[in-house]
Amino acid sequence: MSEHRLTAEFWLDSLRREGAAFRAAVTPETLAAPVPSCPEWNVEQLVAHVGEVYRFHAAHLVRGVSTPPDEDEPAAPTGPAVIEWWDESFRTIVAALESTDPAAPAWNWSIQEPVAKFWFRRMAHETAVHRWDAELAAGAALTEPIETRLAVDGVDEALDTFLPAGHRAGPENLRGVVTLRSTDADAHWAVRLRGAGMSLLDTGTVFDDPPHAQTAMSGTASDLILALWSRVPLSVLTVEGNPELPKALLIG
Repeated sequence: MSEHRLTAEFWLDSLRREGAAFRAAVTPETLAAPVPSCPEWNVEQLVAHVGEVYRFHAAHLVRGVSTPPDEDEPAAPTGPAVIEWWDESFRTIVAALESTDPAAPAWNWSIQEPVAKFWFRRMAHETAVHRWDAELAAGAALTEPIETRLAVDGVDEALDTFLPAGHRAGPENLRGVVTLRSTDADAHWAVRLRGAGMSLLDTGTVFDDPPHAQTAMSGTASDLILALWSRVPLSVLTVEGNPELPKALLIG
């Protein structure tokens, strides 16, 4: 795991910044454009998805309980109206987080503690990755990397939350150790793969004893998290060792 410990206020600031950048990438003229990193969607569908996520989580977050919410999700309008609807959705999630104590009870779907702090983090990362999607749809040259501290925490989230909760897109029959290292931050991770299971390791022990690392992968923090989310190919990273093992860390 990384040694970075971020605060709810950092994630909220990141959400505000990434949300503004997402909105800047979306115009009525681009709604029909395909999203290369999410081939099943066009920009209109991407905007609708993000707005639906905001409204769903804003609604259950303010309940102050850790019991699961209703599964019904709000439906987005179609056509250009979806942009104004997204604007309101974004204001709603920001207001919900601003008015909620990060330590208050709040349901989540993971192995993490059921408190609101989870959603400050999750909404920041949800927005950052989809901001990158929106910018890619607007033109590949317009994509900006995810800010380094947020990207490092995104790798943390992928490894301590998504993969342990079973959100895996890669093979589940691989065994070995994968180490990850950020080239633009003092952050590194180690994961032991046990087929369908996995565990995070004490990175100090692993890096002091290199033979245990069957695959080592490195790149900027932004490229690491975008690769784990299959936004960029693993080939953008430097991979040494068994090239199949990193595929088991892909998130779905």
